[in-house]
Amino acid sequence: MAPYESDDATGAARDEDLPTGRRKAARYVVPVAVVGVAAATIGLVPALADSGDPDLPKITAQQLIDKIAKSDVQQLSGTVKVSTDLGLPDLGGLESGLMSGAARGDGDGSAADPRSKLTELVSGTHTLRVATDGPDRQKLSLLESGSEYSLIHDGKDVWGYDSKSNEVHHSATAGSGGQHRAEQPPATPKGFADEALKAVDDTTSVTVDGTAQVAGRDAYKLLIKPRQSGTTVGAISIAVDAKTGLPLKFTLTPRSGGAAVLDAGFTQVSFARPAASTFDFTPPKGAKITEEKDGGKGRAPEHAPKGGEGLADGLDGATVLGKGWTSVATFDTGSQGGVPSGDQGGALGGFLGSLGDQVSGKFGEGTVFSTRLVNALITDDGKVYAGAVTKDALVKAADAGK
Repeated sequence: MAPYESDDATGAARDEDLPTGRRKAARYVVPVAVVGVAAATIGLVPALADSGDPDLPKITAQQLIDKIAKSDVQQLSGTVKVSTDLGLPDLGGLESGLMSGAARGDGDGSAADPRSKLTELVSGTHTLRVATDGPDRQKLSLLESGSEYSLIHDGKDVWGYDSKSNEVHHSATAGSGGQHRAEQPPATPKGFADEALKAVDDTTSVTVDGTAQVAGRDAYKLLIKPRQSGTTVGAISIAVDAKTGLPLKFTLTPRSGGAAVLDAGFTQVSFARPAASTFDFTPPKGAKITEEKDGGKGRAPEHAPKGGEGLADGLDGATVLGKGWTSVATFDTGSQGGVPSGDQGGALGGFLGSLGDQVSGKFGEGTVFSTRLVNALITDDGKVYAGAVTKDALVKAADAGK
């Protein structure tokens, strides 16, 4: 069960265990969120810096987690800053293009399809405007230089609009199904916080780490730290609105130190009901409209990538090795030969090989591709091992799984 330690800053006593329902095998969901998109990460942005340490009533970690769980914000609007610093090599924007292309493989090729568009959050710093009015109305706008992408959920309709290409993506939902809680738009602190809390178990330390002000709101800071060695995750900090219990800021720092890998937070927030016109959308004249073909994936903002799925989800035959923060997902691609070398794959093969480190062990030989958070080993016999773990931990997992 999850231990809740005393917090030196607030004098909180050790808390009781979390419900067993929070114990999950997929502790790697947070780093996957980063790689998958909502997956959005930032080095700390000055605009998000704490502007003071408010004097708030003392609270324990368990009480603060309960406060998050009971939070039921139905109306909200604001601006979120999101930035990613995975430590990927500068490929001149190629990495975003590759991610977008991969996402498009599950979509229909429309520039307005959220499954491809929101992958842009995987690198750099971005500004989002978000709005929510109950479970059936949400809007997210990704502001870009000279253009804007909007994802609007209004009742049974979900619209994606890319002003740069003047393309529209439309799909229909099955309705709210009577759900009570309002879904927050993707890539917000709440989405990341929910997944981080699912990772809490006896391999995790959770404490209250003082107070802060975020977007002009008084907040408590919840600190989550892995107890295990071998993980690349250093700590996760969640700033929680003292009044509503809504996470206002989420910061994930790597064990290696330096800038945050993921830091997403409100710079402005209001809990007043957004104007009804916020969620109105009519396709502009001359826009190319693409209708969702399968009526399934990615049809509503709550289904857009936000890091809510485990690494093994959607991977045929994937299994999980290990426990807690050092869990490693593995699956067999069925492809022999591993990463092509310069001789085998030409210039591209040589380039890909140069990005990885050659390793060997009981499993055979392979190549490890590393970021500041998520690492992956591709073996020469076509197996993949991936997780928020070090290179050595991947090799050990591959040896154990042999």
